[in-house]
Amino acid sequence: MNLPRLLILTDRHQTTRPLVDVVRAAVNAGARAVVLREKDLPRAVRAHLADQLRPILTEAGALLIMASDATIPADGVHLATSDQLPANRPPLVGRSCHDPTGLQAAAEEGCDWATLSPIFPSPSKPGYGPALGTGALAGAPLPVCALGGVDAGRAAACVAAGAAGVAVMGAVMRATDPAAVVANLLRALESKAGR
Repeated sequence: MNLPRLLILTDRHQTTRPLVDVVRAAVNAGARAVVLREKDLPRAVRAHLADQLRPILTEAGALLIMASDATIPADGVHLATSDQLPANRPPLVGRSCHDPTGLQAAAEEGCDWATLSPIFPSPSKPGYGPALGTGALAGAPLPVCALGGVDAGRAAACVAAGAAGVAVMGAVMRATDPAAVVANLLRALESKAGR
């Protein structure tokens, strides 16, 4: 099972409409992998939210990935830096990384991919960093999705620098038209791939 080139991370605090509607718009525009974050919610509430998203994603052939909780049924899990690898490994395992040492550790533990952040200054997490820049994406020991301040104008540069894809949260979550943002990101990624 391969991870698509565009990974959408959720954050209902940044949306102006229900999160399910934002995810539906992103998936309808072509997004094929969504990481359900919302880690401040109780497990039962996150599981219910996953239940609401699952049919939308399944119908589109898209992946549902749970952030930090492999006990909620999903296609995979995306682990924070401090999370332990689950004993019952899901089909896909990703990890959040913030430097080359983290990427090496993720590769050694058998992760399928990692996000590397912040590549650019991030409006979602102002002051978080410093920004690593696209140079940090070269030569990673596993597939890496560039995260942090990525938009359609920067997506191709990330892939050109060595990223397998990009991960986006705020640009989609805050958008008045999430579908347009996703479509622009996919166009940028496809043009870089020469498709």
